Amino acid sequence: MKTVRMMMAAVALMLATGVVSAQNKKGKAKEEQAVFSVNMHCHDCEQKIKKNIPYEKGVKNLTTNLEKQLVTVSYQPNKTDKAKLKKSIEKLGYTCKEVQNEATK
Repeated sequence: MKTVRMMMAAVALMLATGVVSAQNKKGKAKEEQAVFSVNMHCHDCEQKIKKNIPYEKGVKNLTTNLEKQLVTVSYQPNKTDKAKLKKSIEKLGYTCKEVQNEATK
């Protein structure tokens, strides 16, 4: 009987450790942000970008500013990078150039 209880306690401890470990890994997924100047001229251009880019691997959030012709992408750097995001926008038919975050304010 004691052996069964000890085995159950050991299994419970291992499961609890695995859950905590998985939560810690999730918390470490840090997001980065890239800001691109994109030659979008109309609402349709903006919608095309909003419709397609969020489906790229690692993209967490996307905002656009049609007046300033800016696209801001929050992404997971372990799944994608700025060059891939830039290429994805260019595949839609737009010219794209990365700009510094300070320039967008």
